[in-house]
Amino acid sequence: MRFIIIGGDAAGMSAAMQIVRNSEGHEITVLEKGEITSYGQCGLPYVMSGEVESTDDLIARKPETFREKYGIDVRTSHEVTQVDCNQKVVYAERLDTNEDIELKYDRLLIASGASPVIPPWKGRDLRGIYTLKTIPDIQEIMEAATEETGKVTIIGGGYIGLEMAESFVSIGKKVRLIDRGSHLAKIFDEDMSTHIHEEAEQKGVELHLGESVTGFNGDEKVQTVITDHGEYETDLVLVAVGVTPNTSFLEDTGIYKGMNDAITVNAFMETSILDIFAAGDCATQYHRIKQKDDYIPLGTHANKQGQIAGLNMIDRRRSFKGIVGTSILKFFDLTLARTGLSEHEANQEKFPYQTITIESTHAAGYYSKNDSMTLKIVYHKESRKLLGGQIIGKRGADKRIDVLSTALYHQMTIDELEDLDLAYAPPYNGVWDAVQQAARKAD
Repeated sequence: MRFIIIGGDAAGMSAAMQIVRNSEGHEITVLEKGEITSYGQCGLPYVMSGEVESTDDLIARKPETFREKYGIDVRTSHEVTQVDCNQKVVYAERLDTNEDIELKYDRLLIASGASPVIPPWKGRDLRGIYTLKTIPDIQEIMEAATEETGKVTIIGGGYIGLEMAESFVSIGKKVRLIDRGSHLAKIFDEDMSTHIHEEAEQKGVELHLGESVTGFNGDEKVQTVITDHGEYETDLVLVAVGVTPNTSFLEDTGIYKGMNDAITVNAFMETSILDIFAAGDCATQYHRIKQKDDYIPLGTHANKQGQIAGLNMIDRRRSFKGIVGTSILKFFDLTLARTGLSEHEANQEKFPYQTITIESTHAAGYYSKNDSMTLKIVYHKESRKLLGGQIIGKRGADKRIDVLSTALYHQMTIDELEDLDLAYAPPYNGVWDAVQQAARKAD
């Protein structure tokens, strides 16, 4: 069979490798718009800070490795422009030669990812305004962040905004962070975000919340950021206000798209068109708690969906079990972790819910008194099933968020958390772990 995969990163190459490992005799062609395949996008901020030595360290496999070792025809600098679902033809442009090509397929995987959004602000085309999604992006930002670049403005307080704020501070930049919302990291509830604000201010990040950007000024290069509250001098701007799925080339194909224009897929990564699959940041994910499709573009989801798409493309039926919305990030000395639904989301889904918030320590109280942790659990008021959890602290949040994520996956109740046989030793927790301490306070 002739397989074509659009996109050569997490989802696309995971699928390609599953086809190679579990079948023989197929022709696999990967069309990638960029020049790099299979790299860790989530590691980009840590190259900036120097915690990762080089962007080369983020590359799992180079295009030539896929070609020579695995027999996958990886074609970089190829941008797909159109798909003819009736004739089963993919049209693309070879960017280095401007050559138009067309390829026939038997089965197609769309793993085209997503691109950063820059709203239609005045002056957005000035030099010195960047987004971050690829290795070339971080290389451009690092080249621009010279000694003369003292003032950095970050627009957006999500994953990338927070991680890059820390990275810029670590290399001696003065950072201003602007967000139109009332609090940073909207995946957390407002009462939890106060810890994030305090950490930002302690580390010298200047916060401008509830403030909307309207444009930029400068003579060819950005010099000021204009908001509805004022105008601020800057040497460099990073826009991190979200991403949009790369699906515009699918117009008039009949492929059904849902929220955010992400491709709607079933549990087998199949689209609404026979023999066309989709996975990763361009596709939806089924949310096990909400019991409906959602759009939460993360590398973990992309790799899993890509693997499952690859298996189903060779008729090894396997279903994607869905997500519970787990994520974690480092912000200076804090770990910010969450899973399931926030209180805000529970409200949106009209779940009757209750919450528990406790202050604890990551280890036994007598062993460590300085590693405070705030833990919040959301649970269903009637069924008592867990709905979500949020943890912010210096140590131990990673361990506990995975406990809550596993409990959510298996639809456990708040009461059943007390029965878990969790590891105990004073350097790691108390006799009753913080998760269980919170559960014991449930009404």
